Amino acid sequence: MISSIFEKTKPVNFIILLVFLFLFYWAVQFYFFDVSMSNVEIAPSIGILTILLFSVFIVDLVVKRNKLTGTNSFAILFFTLLFVVFPETLGNNNAIFTSFFLLLAMRRLLSIKSLKNIKLKIFDASLWICISSVFYEWALLYLLLVFAAIYIYEPKNIRNWLVIISVGVCFFMILYGILVLLDKPNFILEHYDFAINYDAIFPIKWWTSLKMTLYALFNIAFAFSAFVHLSKSGVGKVIVMRLIAFSFVIGLVVNVLVTSENNNAVIITFFPSVIFIVNYLESIKKPKFLELILVSSILIPIIVFVVKL
Repeated sequence: MISSIFEKTKPVNFIILLVFLFLFYWAVQFYFFDVSMSNVEIAPSIGILTILLFSVFIVDLVVKRNKLTGTNSFAILFFTLLFVVFPETLGNNNAIFTSFFLLLAMRRLLSIKSLKNIKLKIFDASLWICISSVFYEWALLYLLLVFAAIYIYEPKNIRNWLVIISVGVCFFMILYGILVLLDKPNFILEHYDFAINYDAIFPIKWWTSLKMTLYALFNIAFAFSAFVHLSKSGVGKVIVMRLIAFSFVIGLVVNVLVTSENNNAVIITFFPSVIFIVNYLESIKKPKFLELILVSSILIPIIVFVVKL
Protein backbone atom coordinates (compact mmCIF):
# COMPACT_ATOMS: atom_id res chain seq x y z
CA MET A 1 0.00 0.00 0.00
CA ILE A 2 2.78 2.44 0.95
CA SER A 3 4.74 1.61 -2.20
CA SER A 4 1.67 2.16 -4.37
CA ILE A 5 1.27 5.66 -2.93
CA PHE A 6 4.85 6.85 -3.20
CA GLU A 7 6.07 4.95 -6.27
CA LYS A 8 4.54 7.73 -8.39
CA THR A 9 4.90 11.49 -8.19
CA LYS A 10 1.55 12.92 -7.17
CA PRO A 11 0.59 16.24 -5.53
CA VAL A 12 -1.07 14.27 -2.73
CA ASN A 13 2.34 12.90 -1.74
CA PHE A 14 3.58 16.43 -1.09
CA ILE A 15 0.45 17.22 0.91
CA ILE A 16 0.85 14.11 3.07
CA LEU A 17 4.54 14.73 3.79
CA LEU A 18 4.27 18.49 4.30
CA VAL A 19 1.37 18.09 6.73
CA PHE A 20 3.26 15.37 8.58
CA LEU A 21 6.44 17.48 8.77
CA PHE A 22 4.43 20.49 9.96
CA LEU A 23 2.80 18.50 12.77
CA PHE A 24 6.00 16.66 13.65
CA TYR A 25 7.94 19.93 13.94
CA TRP A 26 5.55 21.22 16.59
CA ALA A 27 5.44 17.84 18.34
CA VAL A 28 9.24 17.94 18.64
CA GLN A 29 9.18 21.48 20.00
CA PHE A 30 6.51 20.79 22.62
CA TYR A 31 7.30 17.22 23.67
CA PHE A 32 10.94 16.53 22.74
CA PHE A 33 12.39 19.93 23.73
CA ASP A 34 9.68 20.68 26.31
CA VAL A 35 9.03 24.16 24.96
CA SER A 36 5.94 25.71 26.53
CA MET A 37 3.32 27.55 24.48
CA SER A 38 4.18 30.82 26.20
CA ASN A 39 7.85 30.55 25.17
CA VAL A 40 7.21 29.85 21.49
CA GLU A 41 8.38 32.62 19.18
CA ILE A 42 5.79 32.40 16.43
CA ALA A 43 7.48 34.44 13.67
CA PRO A 44 10.92 32.75 13.85
CA SER A 45 9.32 29.30 14.17
CA ILE A 46 7.15 29.87 11.11
CA GLY A 47 10.24 31.08 9.20
CA ILE A 48 12.18 27.93 10.13
CA LEU A 49 9.21 25.73 9.30
CA THR A 50 8.86 27.43 5.90
CA ILE A 51 12.53 26.70 5.16
CA LEU A 52 12.01 23.05 6.12
CA LEU A 53 8.93 22.65 3.96
CA PHE A 54 10.58 24.42 1.03
CA SER A 55 13.58 22.09 1.41
CA VAL A 56 11.29 19.17 0.55
CA PHE A 57 10.45 20.83 -2.77
CA ILE A 58 14.12 21.53 -3.50
CA VAL A 59 15.04 17.89 -2.84
CA ASP A 60 12.33 16.75 -5.25
CA LEU A 61 13.44 19.32 -7.84
CA VAL A 62 17.11 18.32 -7.69
CA VAL A 63 16.28 14.62 -7.84
CA LYS A 64 13.94 14.99 -10.83
CA ARG A 65 16.07 17.47 -12.79
CA ASN A 66 19.20 15.36 -12.50
CA LYS A 67 17.40 11.99 -12.72
CA LEU A 68 19.09 10.78 -9.56
CA THR A 69 16.27 8.29 -8.95
CA GLY A 70 13.29 6.95 -10.83
CA THR A 71 9.99 8.76 -11.20
CA ASN A 72 8.74 8.24 -7.66
CA SER A 73 8.37 10.15 -4.39
CA PHE A 74 10.62 7.94 -2.28
CA ALA A 75 13.27 10.68 -2.02
CA ILE A 76 11.01 13.21 -0.31
CA LEU A 77 9.49 10.41 1.81
CA PHE A 78 12.84 9.40 3.27
CA PHE A 79 14.03 13.00 3.53
CA THR A 80 11.02 13.58 5.80
CA LEU A 81 11.51 10.32 7.72
CA LEU A 82 15.12 11.21 8.56
CA PHE A 83 13.77 14.05 10.70
CA VAL A 84 11.95 11.40 12.74
CA VAL A 85 15.20 9.45 13.10
CA PHE A 86 17.07 12.61 14.14
CA PRO A 87 14.42 14.84 15.80
CA GLU A 88 17.13 16.83 17.59
CA THR A 89 17.98 18.49 14.26
CA LEU A 90 14.66 20.37 14.39
CA GLY A 91 15.95 22.32 17.36
CA ASN A 92 19.06 23.54 15.58
CA ASN A 93 18.18 26.55 13.42
CA ASN A 94 21.76 27.03 12.20
CA ALA A 95 21.84 23.47 10.86
CA ILE A 96 18.48 23.93 9.12
CA PHE A 97 19.64 27.12 7.36
CA THR A 98 22.99 25.54 6.47
CA SER A 99 21.25 22.50 4.98
CA PHE A 100 18.90 24.73 2.98
CA PHE A 101 21.68 26.74 1.34
CA LEU A 102 23.74 23.61 0.71
CA LEU A 103 20.75 22.10 -1.10
CA LEU A 104 20.68 25.17 -3.34
CA ALA A 105 24.42 24.72 -3.94
CA MET A 106 23.95 21.03 -4.83
CA ARG A 107 21.19 21.97 -7.26
CA ARG A 108 23.62 24.13 -9.26
CA LEU A 109 26.61 21.86 -8.79
CA LEU A 110 24.98 18.70 -10.11
CA SER A 111 23.65 20.57 -13.15
CA ILE A 112 27.26 21.20 -14.31
CA LYS A 113 27.10 17.79 -16.01
CA SER A 114 25.18 19.43 -18.89
CA LEU A 115 28.39 21.41 -19.63
CA LYS A 116 26.31 24.56 -20.21
CA ASN A 117 27.00 27.85 -18.37
CA ILE A 118 29.61 26.11 -16.26
CA LYS A 119 31.14 29.30 -14.84
CA LEU A 120 27.75 30.64 -13.78
CA LYS A 121 26.88 27.37 -12.06
CA ILE A 122 30.25 27.29 -10.29
CA PHE A 123 29.67 30.87 -9.16
CA ASP A 124 26.17 30.11 -7.86
CA ALA A 125 27.19 26.90 -6.08
CA SER A 126 30.21 28.56 -4.45
CA LEU A 127 28.12 31.55 -3.37
CA TRP A 128 25.45 29.38 -1.73
CA ILE A 129 28.18 27.46 0.11
CA CYS A 130 29.72 30.72 1.34
CA ILE A 131 26.30 31.88 2.54
CA SER A 132 25.81 28.58 4.40
CA SER A 133 29.11 29.19 6.18
CA VAL A 134 27.56 32.19 7.94
CA PHE A 135 25.77 29.65 10.11
CA TYR A 136 28.58 27.06 10.34
CA GLU A 137 32.04 28.17 9.27
CA TRP A 138 33.07 24.57 8.57
CA ALA A 139 30.50 24.47 5.74
CA LEU A 140 33.24 26.05 3.63
CA LEU A 141 34.63 22.51 3.32
CA TYR A 142 31.90 21.97 0.73
CA LEU A 143 33.99 24.11 -1.63
CA LEU A 144 36.03 20.93 -2.03
CA LEU A 145 32.98 19.55 -3.80
CA VAL A 146 33.10 22.45 -6.25
CA PHE A 147 36.80 21.77 -6.89
CA ALA A 148 35.96 18.10 -7.48
CA ALA A 149 33.21 19.00 -9.98
CA ILE A 150 35.55 21.30 -11.90
CA TYR A 151 38.27 18.64 -11.94
CA ILE A 152 35.79 16.08 -13.30
CA TYR A 153 34.00 18.14 -15.95
CA GLU A 154 36.29 20.94 -17.18
CA PRO A 155 39.67 21.07 -15.40
CA LYS A 156 41.70 22.64 -18.22
CA ASN A 157 39.83 25.94 -18.22
CA ILE A 158 41.70 28.08 -15.67
CA ARG A 159 38.77 30.51 -15.47
CA ASN A 160 36.67 27.87 -13.75
CA TRP A 161 39.16 27.70 -10.88
CA LEU A 162 39.38 31.49 -10.64
CA VAL A 163 35.60 31.79 -10.28
CA ILE A 164 35.78 30.29 -6.78
CA ILE A 165 38.36 32.88 -5.72
CA SER A 166 36.24 35.71 -7.10
CA VAL A 167 33.20 34.40 -5.24
CA GLY A 168 35.15 34.30 -1.98
CA VAL A 169 36.38 37.87 -2.39
CA CYS A 170 32.93 39.19 -3.36
CA PHE A 171 31.18 37.34 -0.57
CA PHE A 172 33.45 38.55 2.21
CA MET A 173 33.40 42.12 0.89
CA ILE A 174 29.60 42.14 0.89
CA LEU A 175 29.44 40.38 4.26
CA TYR A 176 31.85 42.89 5.81
CA GLY A 177 29.81 45.79 4.43
CA ILE A 178 26.62 44.35 5.96
CA LEU A 179 28.37 43.75 9.28
CA VAL A 180 29.62 47.34 9.38
CA LEU A 181 26.05 48.56 8.89
CA LEU A 182 24.92 46.25 11.70
CA ASP A 183 27.80 47.45 13.89
CA LYS A 184 29.25 43.94 14.14
CA PRO A 185 32.58 44.27 12.25
CA ASN A 186 34.28 41.63 14.41
CA PHE A 187 31.86 38.87 13.41
CA ILE A 188 34.13 37.51 10.65
CA LEU A 189 37.15 37.07 12.93
CA GLU A 190 35.06 35.64 15.74
CA HIS A 191 32.93 33.34 13.59
CA TYR A 192 35.51 32.06 11.10
CA ASP A 193 37.96 30.85 13.73
CA PHE A 194 37.56 27.17 12.67
CA ALA A 195 37.89 26.04 16.25
CA ILE A 196 37.24 22.41 17.17
CA ASN A 197 35.50 21.66 20.46
CA TYR A 198 37.25 18.43 21.45
CA ASP A 199 35.47 18.36 24.80
CA ALA A 200 32.14 18.12 22.98
CA ILE A 201 33.30 15.49 20.47
CA PHE A 202 34.91 12.88 22.67
CA PRO A 203 32.49 12.52 25.62
CA ILE A 204 30.20 10.56 23.30
CA LYS A 205 26.72 9.64 24.46
CA TRP A 206 26.10 5.98 23.71
CA TRP A 207 22.70 6.48 22.05
CA THR A 208 23.87 9.32 19.81
CA SER A 209 27.06 7.45 18.95
CA LEU A 210 25.19 4.22 18.16
CA LYS A 211 22.62 6.01 16.03
CA MET A 212 25.25 7.93 14.03
CA THR A 213 27.38 4.82 13.57
CA LEU A 214 24.43 2.79 12.27
CA TYR A 215 23.41 5.72 10.07
CA ALA A 216 26.88 5.94 8.52
CA LEU A 217 27.19 2.16 8.07
CA PHE A 218 23.77 1.82 6.44
CA ASN A 219 24.61 4.65 4.05
CA ILE A 220 27.92 3.04 3.14
CA ALA A 221 26.06 -0.19 2.35
CA PHE A 222 23.39 1.64 0.35
CA ALA A 223 26.05 3.63 -1.52
CA PHE A 224 27.92 0.44 -2.42
CA SER A 225 24.66 -1.08 -3.68
CA ALA A 226 23.95 2.07 -5.70
CA PHE A 227 27.36 2.03 -7.38
CA VAL A 228 26.98 -1.65 -8.26
CA HIS A 229 23.47 -1.04 -9.61
CA LEU A 230 24.51 2.05 -11.62
CA SER A 231 27.68 0.54 -13.07
CA LYS A 232 25.62 -0.60 -16.04
CA SER A 233 23.89 2.77 -16.47
CA GLY A 234 26.83 4.65 -17.93
CA VAL A 235 29.73 6.75 -16.70
CA GLY A 236 27.64 9.92 -16.35
CA LYS A 237 25.45 8.62 -13.52
CA VAL A 238 28.42 7.05 -11.76
CA ILE A 239 30.26 10.40 -11.75
CA VAL A 240 27.22 12.18 -10.30
CA MET A 241 26.93 9.49 -7.63
CA ARG A 242 30.59 9.98 -6.74
CA LEU A 243 29.95 13.68 -6.14
CA ILE A 244 26.97 12.81 -3.97
CA ALA A 245 29.05 10.30 -2.01
CA PHE A 246 31.77 12.94 -1.54
CA SER A 247 29.15 15.39 -0.25
CA PHE A 248 28.02 12.77 2.28
CA VAL A 249 31.57 12.31 3.55
CA ILE A 250 32.08 16.07 3.83
CA GLY A 251 28.75 16.30 5.67
CA LEU A 252 29.83 13.71 8.22
CA VAL A 253 33.10 15.56 8.78
CA VAL A 254 31.36 18.91 9.20
CA ASN A 255 28.85 17.35 11.60
CA VAL A 256 31.69 16.08 13.78
CA LEU A 257 33.55 19.41 13.68
CA VAL A 258 30.52 21.46 14.77
CA THR A 259 29.30 18.97 17.34
CA SER A 260 28.51 20.39 20.75
CA GLU A 261 25.88 19.95 23.43
CA ASN A 262 23.45 22.17 21.52
CA ASN A 263 24.58 21.42 17.96
CA ASN A 264 23.76 18.56 15.64
CA ALA A 265 24.27 19.21 11.95
CA VAL A 266 23.52 15.71 10.63
CA ILE A 267 20.70 17.26 8.58
CA ILE A 268 23.29 18.34 6.01
CA THR A 269 23.82 14.66 5.13
CA PHE A 270 20.11 13.94 4.54
CA PHE A 271 20.14 14.72 0.81
CA PRO A 272 22.93 12.31 -0.23
CA SER A 273 21.55 9.75 2.21
CA VAL A 274 18.11 9.66 0.57
CA ILE A 275 19.73 9.25 -2.87
CA PHE A 276 21.57 6.15 -1.63
CA ILE A 277 18.44 4.77 0.06
CA VAL A 278 16.15 5.28 -2.92
CA ASN A 279 18.62 3.79 -5.39
CA TYR A 280 18.78 0.72 -3.17
CA LEU A 281 14.98 0.48 -2.97
CA GLU A 282 14.70 0.75 -6.74
CA SER A 283 16.98 -2.27 -7.08
CA ILE A 284 14.54 -4.44 -5.09
CA LYS A 285 12.54 -6.62 -7.45
CA LYS A 286 10.16 -8.24 -4.94
CA PRO A 287 7.13 -5.99 -4.25
CA LYS A 288 6.34 -7.61 -0.89
CA PHE A 289 9.89 -7.14 0.36
CA LEU A 290 9.85 -3.51 -0.79
CA GLU A 291 6.54 -2.97 1.03
CA LEU A 292 7.98 -4.53 4.19
CA ILE A 293 11.00 -2.21 4.11
CA LEU A 294 8.83 0.87 3.53
CA VAL A 295 6.43 0.02 6.36
CA SER A 296 9.34 -0.72 8.72
CA SER A 297 11.08 2.51 7.72
CA ILE A 298 7.99 4.47 8.70
CA LEU A 299 6.87 2.63 11.83
CA ILE A 300 10.21 1.94 13.57
CA PRO A 301 11.44 5.59 13.72
CA ILE A 302 8.03 6.80 14.88
CA ILE A 303 7.83 4.12 17.60
CA VAL A 304 11.37 4.89 18.79
CA PHE A 305 10.57 8.62 18.86
CA VAL A 306 7.40 8.08 20.91
CA VAL A 307 9.16 5.74 23.35
CA LYS A 308 11.96 8.27 23.96
CA LEU A 309 9.54 11.10 24.82
